[in-house]
Amino acid sequence: MKKKMTYKEAGVDIAKAEEALGNLKQKIKSTHTKEVLSGFGLFGGFYDLSELGMRSPVLVSSTDGVGTKLKVAIMANRHDTVGQDLVHHCINDIAVCGARPLFFLDYFGCGTLESGVYESVIGGITAACQKAGIPLIGGETAEMPDFYQPGEYDLCGTIVGAVEKEAILDGRLIQPGDLLIGVSGNGLHTNGYTLARRVLLETMSLKETLPGSGGALAEELLRIHPNYFPLIQELIGSVSVHGLAHITGGGIAKNTARLLPPGLTAKINWGSWPEPEIFGLIRKMGNVPEEDMRLSFNLGVGLVAVVAPSDASRLLENAPINGFDLFPIGEIAAEQQFQD
Repeated sequence: MKKKMTYKEAGVDIAKAEEALGNLKQKIKSTHTKEVLSGFGLFGGFYDLSELGMRSPVLVSSTDGVGTKLKVAIMANRHDTVGQDLVHHCINDIAVCGARPLFFLDYFGCGTLESGVYESVIGGITAACQKAGIPLIGGETAEMPDFYQPGEYDLCGTIVGAVEKEAILDGRLIQPGDLLIGVSGNGLHTNGYTLARRVLLETMSLKETLPGSGGALAEELLRIHPNYFPLIQELIGSVSVHGLAHITGGGIAKNTARLLPPGLTAKINWGSWPEPEIFGLIRKMGNVPEEDMRLSFNLGVGLVAVVAPSDASRLLENAPINGFDLFPIGEIAAEQQFQD
């Protein structure tokens, strides 16, 4: 008689997943605000928009992940930071559109669910959501032993926010003569890790101390991506911001270009701001061409604000703001005046 095969024997342990999620129930619930109408168990999350106090609300949404930074977390066996990276990255993507975040959803996929790893990752997500004042309203946990390698997992998140229709920041106000103000980053954030890992981990271990820093390579590579939302709100409230770019994959030039109306270009004064040492180390150890450095990394600029010269002066005079340094990095010009 042929042996019976159960789902658990095939590699999926539903009971373990339910237990791990149950252990996180209170943490997830602690993120919920008064607008959340549903708890666990339903097929969708309910969020009440009626008390937003907005005249013409427009919903803004974004989905993203943290890329191969997860490989570093797995190698270092430290999983409490990448969930925070995920939330902050997603918040920044809609905040640069002028939106305030409303709620967050996550996806966690793995081969075999390791309860400690799972709880650490989702614990990071709930910690970031709670600090940002947004609820983790739903998510998906998928155990797929034939899809992911042992010990590996994937992570992505979806965020929904809202902005008044007339307050949308889409770059339409940008004009020649506007200045580019860079906002300091704290490292690689969540981009360029495939190149960084190939260069650095070829000759260094994650435990190795970085030259001049006193910290381990793992600590540097797992720095948490900043949440720029409070700073963005400060900028919008103090000056007329014509556009904001979150510097992610594609670097400063390509992400700033996404804002520009036809006929305009961004002239960037490369090397005019302080660059974290990690980028110089990658450049040197990998003999990485400058073009690749600029396309792969933020190079120390996590956010770019496009403002009129008079507003730029006011911002720079009052820097740092919310703990972030600000520096002039370029200007907007008519396209025919400059060539890349």
